[in-house]
Amino acid sequence: MDVLSEDAVSHLEGFLKLNEHAQKILTSAPGLKLPNWYLGARCISQTVWNVLHEFSPGHGIKDYDLVYYDSGDLSFETEDNHIQQAKRLFRSIPVPVEVRNEARVHLWYPEKFGYPIDPYRSVEEAIASWPTTATCVGVKYVGKGFHVYAPYGLDDLFAMLVRPNKALKKKQVYEDKVKRWSATWPKLRVTPWDE
Repeated sequence: MDVLSEDAVSHLEGFLKLNEHAQKILTSAPGLKLPNWYLGARCISQTVWNVLHEFSPGHGIKDYDLVYYDSGDLSFETEDNHIQQAKRLFRSIPVPVEVRNEARVHLWYPEKFGYPIDPYRSVEEAIASWPTTATCVGVKYVGKGFHVYAPYGLDDLFAMLVRPNKALKKKQVYEDKVKRWSATWPKLRVTPWDE
């Protein structure tokens, strides 16, 4: 994992403060009592890309991923309880806030994506498997501090460089995402899967 500089973390926090929906989630999520949670993935990178493109901070963001890890309770009922609480808490946000227990992903992944994956051992391991290095980012407030987990660093994110993270080995997933993203954020620089 790359060591994150205080400047990079502060820079990211400043970008995210411009996105009122991200801020609402970050400041309100502790009330959900989710174990080891992060706001992560595309909503983080897309907020940064919006600011760098001089778009509104929420432009093109289709959902916000609020992930947590609870291997002690793999029931859908408990996850769904958290999902319903989040729906009520974030009802003013115009796009879905997707709440997922990363300890359960291996249970539904084969049906949705057509192949099995091993169970994640932590939420951080899950974040490290997301499809691009620029989207492998989770953030949260811990007390009064802003905490970032970014196993591949933040350089690609701020450089608007989209590079494949081959942890899940799905070329088509990567290519579909970058095609959609490039249409919305035209200044992105995309590294081909096979490079």
